[in-house]
Amino acid sequence: MVDVQSSAESISGRPAVAEAAEQGARLVDLWPLTKAEHLANDAKYAEDLQVRISMVLAQLMTGEDVTIPDAEYVYEGAEDIPGRPQELVDALMAANDAIEAAAQAQGDQSKALADLADTLGSGWDQARQQDVAAGVAKAEQSLQDQNKFSESSQDKEGVAQALATSLEICRDLLQRAGADPGHAATAAPILVYVNEFNERLGIPRAFLSDEDVVHALGLLNDPEAFADLLAPLVGAEWDRHRQEVLWDPEEAKRRAKEDDERKSREALQAKFAHVPEDLNKPPVEL
Repeated sequence: MVDVQSSAESISGRPAVAEAAEQGARLVDLWPLTKAEHLANDAKYAEDLQVRISMVLAQLMTGEDVTIPDAEYVYEGAEDIPGRPQELVDALMAANDAIEAAAQAQGDQSKALADLADTLGSGWDQARQQDVAAGVAKAEQSLQDQNKFSESSQDKEGVAQALATSLEICRDLLQRAGADPGHAATAAPILVYVNEFNERLGIPRAFLSDEDVVHALGLLNDPEAFADLLAPLVGAEWDRHRQEVLWDPEEAKRRAKEDDERKSREALQAKFAHVPEDLNKPPVEL
């Protein structure tokens, strides 16, 4: 299995990880949030993230084409959706239960992860559960070591170290769970656990689509390729999170108006581009 510490050290300096770390450092540098609008934006982002993650988990669990409206409907409390398979709705409900349970989990993280596997119907046998539990014990030790020896996870070096650790723990646990592109549902509880592990590492949660997950499962034996695939996806989500926290509706309206005016000028210029220029005519501002 993966030697998490040495593997994390080897990938922490990779360009993809370093770039994602810069994006992460810009996000965590916003905290603590003090403006009411930023707090409200962050709460809205968290709700949206849970909806998107529950959609992906349900896709992995069922193989069905789950949509954002499906996930939103269930997140808001629906227990059935007219015209949609009940299996899909049940998977979405289980996904939300798992996400919320993971966020509140304390104490024995191995048991918490085993409970997530039961909730998500991942079908781990006893041997898999024991192997994953051993991996969780290593992950929790890595967390203690990281917190002990790292002065700060808010600068880009600290974020890079934390992200590399997270990626290698994720890869190790996925291998232990027997996940592969043909058994993507097995990965679902690992993804939920790792997102909460990130919070305890001091880096924000991330999002992967079902296609991203399946692609990553084909790279479990190549730590560099695994990191090079996932780090940019994590960094992009962190950029999205930052943009949504800082979103200002008035500024957005102003920029939209400027963009509309620019497009109008360009369209007008294009419309009359074929007209010969009259050199004797005074210039007109558009």
